[in-house]
Amino acid sequence: MSGAATVSSSEAHKLVWEGSVPLLIHLHDSEVTTLPPPPPALVLAPRLGYLPLLISQLKPYFSTTLPPGVDTLWFEYRGLPLKWYIPTGVLFDLLCVEPERPWNLTVHFRGYPSNLLLPCEGEDSVKWSFINSLKEAAYVTKGNCKNVMNMSQSDQVELWRSVLNGNLESYQRVSSKLKLGTFEDEYTENISAVSTASQQNSGEADAAAQVKSGRIPVRLYVWTVTEDFDDLESAPQIDNWDKISYINRPVEIQKEDGKYFSLNDAIKSLLPEYFPGSSFDNLGDASTKQSVGDEGENTCDPDSSSLPLENAEIKLVRIQGIEPCLEIPFSWVVNNLMNPEYFLHICVCLKVSEANALQ
Repeated sequence: MSGAATVSSSEAHKLVWEGSVPLLIHLHDSEVTTLPPPPPALVLAPRLGYLPLLISQLKPYFSTTLPPGVDTLWFEYRGLPLKWYIPTGVLFDLLCVEPERPWNLTVHFRGYPSNLLLPCEGEDSVKWSFINSLKEAAYVTKGNCKNVMNMSQSDQVELWRSVLNGNLESYQRVSSKLKLGTFEDEYTENISAVSTASQQNSGEADAAAQVKSGRIPVRLYVWTVTEDFDDLESAPQIDNWDKISYINRPVEIQKEDGKYFSLNDAIKSLLPEYFPGSSFDNLGDASTKQSVGDEGENTCDPDSSSLPLENAEIKLVRIQGIEPCLEIPFSWVVNNLMNPEYFLHICVCLKVSEANALQ
């Protein structure tokens, strides 16, 4: 924990914004009209970006071999069509349990699977999805989305362009006007408390380490396994979106008897279905649990309140390509690993009993 937590916020933000996923992109055989077929394209895709935004690089590369028709860009991985509105880095963390570098994807310019994917009209659709997520995050954090709704056209353009171009400085300049804020870092505060321990008793140190509470917008991508695995190579492959629960819930940073609120506490409070004995209760008044395949739906799952017979086991947690120690203060994770639309995306693999898996 200490190694990660001692990274300054400015360093962490820079590393997150510079993060990328090497992609080896193959054109689907059905769309190859020339011999020999074109070699795959090697692309360095921003983790914070979205796959449809790669069209400016891929269309010129494959244009001479495409059949006649209208371009409808989409991607698949091992036969699984990829959700375009999920950030590229999150897709990689979720679907490559054992990281594959470069990540081999197949690109299509024809035959869009509209029965499986939401329509995507290129950059405009991605921007619309991004701004809607930003509004949702503002509502969770502030109780309204007035600041986002009242953004000037020039600020909205600059904000989106900063995401497109990976310009952290420009993004921070515009996003600061939204006043969505950050939270006091419990780790930093604890260091300060320890440095003055000779002048304080333990109770005073705990008081110095407290954080401002606040509601954090979180998107959880949860899949369960019933058999244990010792290494990532033997972890089950995700080959169907129905195997993933997309859980959209706010979490509130809490304190209990001087104990800091850890990433482990946050995950357990976000998943009471799997951890009914958690010492922290999620105080968020809105929750959505759905299959990632159920796009466009925003209804609560009536079964999400049923409690399993026993707690699940957290096998894997990934955020921004790292597997953080579960005892790291959640405030540090929030302040440093959020995506530009102010959501914290967390990929979680849980081991459950076969009986619980059937519930």
